[in-house]
Amino acid sequence: MTRVLVVDDEPQIRRALRTNLVARGYDVDLAATGEQALALTATRHPDVVILDLGLPGIDGIQVVEGLRGWTQVPIIVLSVRDGEPDKVAALDAGADDYVTKPFGMDELLARLRAATRRGQLGPDEEPTIETDSFTIDLTAKKVRRDGQDVRLTPTEWHLVEILVRNPGRLVSQRQLLQTVWGPQYETESNYLRVYMAQVRRKLEREPSHPTHFVTEPGMGYRFEP
Repeated sequence: MTRVLVVDDEPQIRRALRTNLVARGYDVDLAATGEQALALTATRHPDVVILDLGLPGIDGIQVVEGLRGWTQVPIIVLSVRDGEPDKVAALDAGADDYVTKPFGMDELLARLRAATRRGQLGPDEEPTIETDSFTIDLTAKKVRRDGQDVRLTPTEWHLVEILVRNPGRLVSQRQLLQTVWGPQYETESNYLRVYMAQVRRKLEREPSHPTHFVTEPGMGYRFEP
């Protein structure tokens, strides 16, 4: 079943979209703020995100930028803003499509089907990541090292999952902080240093010389399988 995350601060829009999508066989999650959207994407892993731009707190453009730091989930912007600058800004930030309000449900469903197809054309993600030091089962949310289960805290797992889902790709400090802790923590780089040190102690052969969870000084972190 295709999972859709609907992000809109208008309750009637959320209800209408959920009713129509569920009736057509979609599994639907709802978010009213950008902060909720980031958290639900990380925990629920939707196949498509339908996103309003005018959100309380962090706005839709910031949500797109935050998501694009670690996921390629298709994003359809659904907004009352119909000016070309808004459309260009959303698409440049990483959105896949843009639909203006008021909208026709048939058109939105067609755009949703197209976005889902594009998402399915990407490289298949391996549910298990194996390195010379440890094995991560993304489906079971388990980590093993030397034949033993390794216990990660929820925050440690969240960091590890974001990085291993983007092998070889730099994930910025700001993107990690915003996604794991929320936008109000995006300058608290000390949080990352503490938690990444814990992850390395648990998973790296030589925590002081990591080969899998690599720091890009001043920028962020990269997972090397």
